[in-house]
Amino acid sequence: MSFAPLLAATALLAAAPVAAADVGGVWKTPIDGGLVRLGPCGGDLCGHVVSSARLRAFPDQKDIRNRDPAQRGRAIKGLLMLKVHAKGPGRWGDGWVYNPDDGGTYKATVKLAADGRLQVRGCVAEPLCRTQTWTRAE
Repeated sequence: MSFAPLLAATALLAAAPVAAADVGGVWKTPIDGGLVRLGPCGGDLCGHVVSSARLRAFPDQKDIRNRDPAQRGRAIKGLLMLKVHAKGPGRWGDGWVYNPDDGGTYKATVKLAADGRLQVRGCVAEPLCRTQTWTRAE
């Protein structure tokens, strides 16, 4: 009996969680020197605001553009701004991304590209979408 197929299958299964874990850490967004910390939250992938040029100038900045007036007093620093569900190795979706610049929440997908960058896509509704490429800050 050959164990090669079993070992190959075990290696593939072991590699899937590693790909998800690889996105943990701080990522740089292309706008305003933004930094977002990605990490697990329950079974999902979540992102929290770490910093931006605006936050460095005004560290006590509040979420004043939020479309929900009850949320406008919350701090931008540390804000949960992304939550997506695992869809497969290096892919997340069925979630949302919040944009503090316009106070809007959008449907979100995240994909880890072969070059190690993240493609973060937010949509009002297809095809009204915008994709950002995030790079590791660490």
